[in-house]
Amino acid sequence: MSIEDWRRKIDEIDRKLVELFNERSKCAIEIGRIKHDQSLRVYDPEREREILRRIKAANPGPLDNEGLQRLFERVIDECRRIERLEREKKD
Repeated sequence: MSIEDWRRKIDEIDRKLVELFNERSKCAIEIGRIKHDQSLRVYDPEREREILRRIKAANPGPLDNEGLQRLFERVIDECRRIERLEREKKD
């Protein structure tokens, strides 16, 4: 494959990632609503540790676990921010 072929492949993967990130964010918003209704905190460190353990266990590489963890920490942080923004709308 040429460099352009690889770039097109990356572009398609990026499009799918955008779709998945938005789908994950919608789930986080719904979870945030449930947390709000049940007076639970947005931040759940045990849940986040569980997510990181699970993604590392599922990682076949070549991305190493440290890189994967940094990516997921950022994704989780953004989902937590969205939960907070939705909560502020309700309060």
